[in-house]
Amino acid sequence: MAKKVKKVGVKKAKGYLYFVDKKGNVARASMARGGKVKGKKKIEVVAKVGVKKESGFLYFIDKQGDISCAKMARGGHKKKASKKKVVKKKVAKKKKPVKKKATKKKVVKKKVAKKKKVVKKKTTKKKVVKKKKPVKKKKVVKKKKKR
Repeated sequence: MAKKVKKVGVKKAKGYLYFVDKKGNVARASMARGGKVKGKKKIEVVAKVGVKKESGFLYFIDKQGDISCAKMARGGHKKKASKKKVVKKKVAKKKKPVKKKATKKKVVKKKVAKKKKVVKKKTTKKKVVKKKKPVKKKKVVKKKKKR
């Protein structure tokens, strides 16, 4: 929450940025608008007040034109130190191989596929298409009538 430090009663004009300078005075600078000159603007002191600034506070000009200050938020609230959870991995038990009785496998004979005869394809000749020459159009010229 902000609290008033000093009553000044500065009336603000449009197009200016009002602030409390390093010496504690109320100052203003013209605001940059599209297409105007960039860089450092001329700063003019509006009212000499001489407020002593404390570190950790933000000083500004409020709606009434007075100097106010508010405590600066620095990184939000601190988080509690939390312990890291250790996840235990379950160890899978190895299964013992079960001995099976020896059994004879049946031998299956594979049938041999017959070779196919290679058939040559007949080659077909492509037809040659002759391109037609474009017909030239005659220009129609209109005769001008004499007046």
